[in-house]
Amino acid sequence: MITKAEWKKIRGSLPSPDQIMLSIKGDAAHQMTVRWRTDLTVENGYALYRKAGTENWEKADAFIHTIHTDMDDSNLFFADMTSLDAGCEYEYTCGNGEFRSDVFKFKTPKENLDKFSFLCVSDVQAGDAEPPADYSVLNSVLKKILSDHPECDFILTAGDNTNCGQTDIQWTGLFEGLKGIIESKPIMFCMGNHDDMGFSSYFTKEDKYYSEYAEYFTNQLWGSYEHNGPKDRPIANHAFDYGNAHFCMTGTSGYEEMNEWLIEQAENSDKTWKFATHHFPINYAGPCLECDDTYPAMRDGMEKYDIVFSGHEHTFSRSLPRRNEGLYDKPSEGTIHYNLGSSHRNPPGTRAVPKVWNVKSYCHEEELSMYAIVDIDGDKCTLTTYIEDEKVVDYCVIDKKSDTIFPVDLAPVYNQTRLKFKGYDLGICVRTTLPQNIDGNWYIPIGQLISFIGGDVERTEGKIKIGVYGKTSEFTENSATVVTQDGEYEMEAPCLRLNEGQLFAPMHGFCKNLRMQAYYYEHNNFITIESNTEAIPMPVQP
Repeated sequence: MITKAEWKKIRGSLPSPDQIMLSIKGDAAHQMTVRWRTDLTVENGYALYRKAGTENWEKADAFIHTIHTDMDDSNLFFADMTSLDAGCEYEYTCGNGEFRSDVFKFKTPKENLDKFSFLCVSDVQAGDAEPPADYSVLNSVLKKILSDHPECDFILTAGDNTNCGQTDIQWTGLFEGLKGIIESKPIMFCMGNHDDMGFSSYFTKEDKYYSEYAEYFTNQLWGSYEHNGPKDRPIANHAFDYGNAHFCMTGTSGYEEMNEWLIEQAENSDKTWKFATHHFPINYAGPCLECDDTYPAMRDGMEKYDIVFSGHEHTFSRSLPRRNEGLYDKPSEGTIHYNLGSSHRNPPGTRAVPKVWNVKSYCHEEELSMYAIVDIDGDKCTLTTYIEDEKVVDYCVIDKKSDTIFPVDLAPVYNQTRLKFKGYDLGICVRTTLPQNIDGNWYIPIGQLISFIGGDVERTEGKIKIGVYGKTSEFTENSATVVTQDGEYEMEAPCLRLNEGQLFAPMHGFCKNLRMQAYYYEHNNFITIESNTEAIPMPVQP
C-alpha cells in the first residue's frame, strides 16, 4: 500500500506542467488542443504558440478541470490553439507565468486534405498492483514505429489504454509511457473495458467493478475532445473529422444510445470515409468470445461505416464486408471489421481460429507488439498491419471508386447449408448431418453440435439430453416438448430423426434454454449458433 503523501513523491502532480498531450478537436487544419497537469497550487494557465520560424506568440487561455483521484489531487488544463494556418508547422509551450513546459512542435494538415496516414494501436495496458505502472516498453515501441512511419499524422487507439482505468496509478503510468510522443503527435483514445475497470483496493485487487460512466477516463480527457457524443456519456463517445474522413469513437456501455448516435453522425457527414472504433470485436477471431450485447444492438449504427476498428482479443483479424446476416465481396456491400492486436507485447496465447466472417486472422502469440498503418489517398484506403521489426501480417487496399478490395477474397456461398458455432465450421462431425429446412423451420443435429463444443450429450432410445453452460435440455423424438432444469417448454416444431439416424431439433427452440441464439445467413447459406457467454464448455468426467 502507498499513501497519497508517498505517491506525491513518485508520480504526483507538481507546479510544473506534465502529462502534456495534443488532441484533435474542432477543425483539425486550424485548431489544436493541448492538455497538461499541475498540482492545485497553480490556478491559471495558458498556451503560447506561433508558426515555426516566426517571433510573435499567440496566447490561448486554458480552462481548468480539477480532479480528485484515489492517489492525488490535480488541476488539468486544456487550451485550444485556434486560427492556425493549414499545412504549417507550429511550436508551442504551456504552463503559467512561473512554470512552463519546454517548446514542442506540431503540424497542421493541409486544407481539403485527402491524402494522409495515421497509426492504429490497441490494448497497450500494462502494470500490476505494485506501482508505479511501467509503460516504458510502450514508449520505446511507439517511438520506433513513428520513426519508421513519420508520415503518420496522429495516433488512434481501440481501447484498453490502461490496465485498470479507475486509478491514477495507471493513468500516470500511461502518460509517462507516452512522454516524448504525444506532445507533438495528437492521440485519439477509444475506451476499452479495462479503462472503466476498478477495484475497491487497487493494491489487493479486491471487489472488481466496471464503471458505467468511466469517471477516470472521462475526467482525464475532459477538454481534449468534443462533447458531441450521447449526452450522458461524453468523451467516452466522441467524433472528429480529419481530412476526408469522419471518425466516431465509442465507449463500452449505453449501446442503444450509441447506435442512434452512430447513425446520426454518419448521416450528417459528407466525408468520403467513415470510420468507427469499438473496443469489443463484432467479427471476433477467438473460439469462445461473444458480442451478443453489442450486436445486434449497435448493428444499424455500425453498418453505416466503412471500417470499424476494434481490439480486446489481443490478436488480429480482418473481416469480409458484413451487413445484417450476410457476408459479401464488395466494400459497398457491408462494413469491414478490423481487429487490431496488442501493441504492447501482450499477446493472449492461442485465441484465433478460422471464422467464416474473417478473410484474414493471425495467431498473435509472440511477445511482439502489433500495429496498423492506415493510408488514405482519395477513394483508396490501404491498411497494413505489422508486428515489430516491420513484419507484415496483413495488407489490403479498399478502393471505393472501383468498389473492390485487394487482395481479392470472395465471401463463401454454400450449395448445402453449413452449420457453425460462433462462426467456426463444425467440419467432419456434421459432414453427413447438415442442417435441413422442413416446413420453414431449420433443423440442426444437436448432439454433434454440443459434442463439438465440449458439452455433455447423453443418448437413450428416442431421447437426447444436452448439458452446456450450466443448463440441461432433454429432447424426445417426434415431440416439441423440451424438459429443462427449470421445467418444460414447447418448441416451434417437434424433434425429428433425420440423417444418419441422428436427432435434429428446430434451431430456435433448441437454443431457447441454453444461452444460445441461432442466425441464418441466407446470402451465404449457413447457420451459426451464438452464445452470450464466453465460458468454455467441458464435459463431466466421472
